[in-house]
Amino acid sequence: MKVLVVGGGGREHAVIKKLKENKEIETIYALPGNGGIASDAICENIGATDIEGIVNFAVQKGIDYAIVTPDDPLVLGCVNALEEKGIKCFGPRAEAAIIEGSKAFSKELMKKYGIPTAAFETFSDMEKALDYLETCPIPTVIKADGLALGKGVIIAETKEDAKAAVISMMQDKAFGKSGETIVIEEFLTGPEVSVLAFTDGKTVKPMVSSMDHKRALDGDKGLNTGGMGTVAPNPYYTEGIAKRCMNEIFLPTINAMNSEGRTFKGCLYFGLMITENGPKVIEYNCRFGDPETQVVLPLLESDLLTVMLAVTNGALEQTDVKFRDENACCVIMASEGYPVKYEKGFEISIPKEIEDKVYVAGAALKEGKLLTSGGRVLGVTEIAQTLEQAIKASYEDVNKISFENAYYRSDIGQKALKAGVN
Repeated sequence: MKVLVVGGGGREHAVIKKLKENKEIETIYALPGNGGIASDAICENIGATDIEGIVNFAVQKGIDYAIVTPDDPLVLGCVNALEEKGIKCFGPRAEAAIIEGSKAFSKELMKKYGIPTAAFETFSDMEKALDYLETCPIPTVIKADGLALGKGVIIAETKEDAKAAVISMMQDKAFGKSGETIVIEEFLTGPEVSVLAFTDGKTVKPMVSSMDHKRALDGDKGLNTGGMGTVAPNPYYTEGIAKRCMNEIFLPTINAMNSEGRTFKGCLYFGLMITENGPKVIEYNCRFGDPETQVVLPLLESDLLTVMLAVTNGALEQTDVKFRDENACCVIMASEGYPVKYEKGFEISIPKEIEDKVYVAGAALKEGKLLTSGGRVLGVTEIAQTLEQAIKASYEDVNKISFENAYYRSDIGQKALKAGVN
């Protein structure tokens, strides 16, 4: 079987490494992949948003199955285009991917179908948004409507910060067209939980829960990033909360999308907050989270390709999705200055004995050397019986890896440990 994975980050590397466990797969291609992924798949320099290039490549190579993981190509209709050529895919079609592609859409969907979320208002007029800030409770959350590489969310602690965020998005175009419409949202408090779920549009099978660390600096300080590390499972996601989420959020969301004629098949990511009034949705993603995937998939006992094919074929209910009863920790090694400004081109040294624990996100291969090429460079994941052991092992691995201007948070998983896990 020839498999194509669209994307080129740490998440894609985690997906590819897991797929390699299936012996029926003859060849894995990655478009565009990266310097680290090149050790596990055949990389071709076709961008993840080059839909025509992706489709032509898939047809030319006789691809049997395509897995589209990043948000941009999903929202742009990559799955639609591949399916039109008879290529089976894992991932939602564009009409379903809008659940992430437009925050205004997802918020209105939740309001219409009674799915618990923060109170909100949507604005396409900057002056009306600024007027609203005069009376809305502070702190508040300002979100760009469209995709913004995980950075289009500002938590404003003061009215001045909120106004600056609105002007930045709507007038200064900080996120381009994504900020032409914004959502101003109630600030919720409580532990955050990420739950990725396989769904074929009928059945929902959640993966193990995880805890992301979005802020750039220790102690959850600094700017929002695409994620500086994760641990799984999340201790705040108890059995009781899981049941409530299935009944109040997961199944209602799938049913709502079906009612709207936007059946969702693929991986649906639920960003949740466990508030005093129960779990609420902070955001949906239409794909595997990054770096959540780097802790969730290593814990997956079931064969990933088998599960993905069941999603595509509408047979998820009859398919086992099992996870190891262990703990995982992923520490992101980034370039100093991320997520704003950082230098690239530094050689990365990874000891051979820990290569299988490393997911490469932002690196290029030049003359046989792996060089930094992005903000988030590597994800280093370890699995252990206890979370404390997994965290310790991850940081031991991190200390064996070197590249100039390397930066990482030193407190990944500490919040989970304080919650009394293990």
